[in-house]
Amino acid sequence: MRDQLSKLVFSTDGGRIKEEPQAPTITPSDGFAKVRRETKGRKGKGVVTITGLGLAPKELKALAKTLKQKCGTGGTVIDETIEIQGDKRDVIKAELEKAGFKVKFIGG
Repeated sequence: MRDQLSKLVFSTDGGRIKEEPQAPTITPSDGFAKVRRETKGRKGKGVVTITGLGLAPKELKALAKTLKQKCGTGGTVIDETIEIQGDKRDVIKAELEKAGFKVKFIGG
């Protein structure tokens, strides 16, 4: 148990110990892309968040880039969530359906 909790930083045998990068975990999709408008914590500015896509990080960034271009706004990818500035839910829904996702609006 103690060996699992300790973190070896330096060894006289091999020098500095390098951690192996872990592969990112991808949460599987339930079949729906959830589109939600949020303003909390953004000083009243609205963003549209898209979750539940079940894509790898590179594919998620590529999808975010196309959505930002179609909406003509900025945005970002945080963890497994795409954030697009402004209220462009209809444009986002059309683009996601064109990409083969089922879209569900969450919240108001």
